Amino acid sequence: IVGQEHVKRALEVAAAGGHNVVMKGPPGSGKTLLARAVPGILPPLTTSEAMEVTRIYSVAGLLSPGTGLVTARPFRAPHHTISNAGLIGGGSIPRPGEITLAHRGVLFLDELLEFDPHVLEMLRQPLEDKTVTIARAKQAVTFPASFMLCAALNPCPCGYLGDPERACTCPPTVVSRYQRRLSGPLMDRIDLFVDVPRVPFEKLSAATRGEPSAAVRERVTAARQVQARRFAGTRTATNGEMTAAQVRDFAQSEMEPAAADLVRRAVERLNLSARAFHRVLKVARTIADLAGSPTITAAHMAESIQYRARMD
Repeated sequence: IVGQEHVKRALEVAAAGGHNVVMKGPPGSGKTLLARAVPGILPPLTTSEAMEVTRIYSVAGLLSPGTGLVTARPFRAPHHTISNAGLIGGGSIPRPGEITLAHRGVLFLDELLEFDPHVLEMLRQPLEDKTVTIARAKQAVTFPASFMLCAALNPCPCGYLGDPERACTCPPTVVSRYQRRLSGPLMDRIDLFVDVPRVPFEKLSAATRGEPSAAVRERVTAARQVQARRFAGTRTATNGEMTAAQVRDFAQSEMEPAAADLVRRAVERLNLSARAFHRVLKVARTIADLAGSPTITAAHMAESIQYRARMD
């Protein structure tokens, strides 16, 4: 993939720490292509993860006879017309939905703001708990749902708000109403927000090639190994899954004084909720892991804070 270096960096951080990421940009800027490249930079499934995924696909009736272990990380990309049951799971005999089929992989929601707001709100609890419980009259079934959410959206209904080439045709009230479809509580569960501008023709036609996915996957895998050692013996696998206590032990207590001062000022200036503050610390921990640093420096924290730019 040519260009979009800052977006590729954000996706590398997201993949390394299992973080949720939202990409915002006009049509044709490459959001979908970038999202579909994410599985290629994730490390292979471990044996235990492969067994989890295989069990899920078996329950869902998606395994062909004679199929062995599922070894590829799932990549699920449901259409924005999907129902609650299709996304979350349901039925008289509860069946896993897309969030469970994306377990240990990537759930890609393209055109995020075209999804029914009620369907999006149903994501809040699974994003927090990494499981989903489907209650029926006779039984309640809990399915795993530990996925990396990767979403893409246009900045406005016409798609060209802020685009240097084409003027936006949407009235301000329409833009405001459109962007409010993503609720505050759901936005608090997103770790990284990144703008994806269109790549200028000069860059597209340049002879330079992008960095191979294998090189990025190597760095992501090394960072995941650091996390595996950190969380050995716990139910946590990545920085993105850290509990409040783990954030305190492995991020807050590992900040250098300049980083602590920087995040304190960011909380005040950006008016961050407690949940968003924890997200900033989790991402900073991942950035430090990618750099091979035991402590979180001001530079790591500054990069993490810039990913909270939101929708504005």
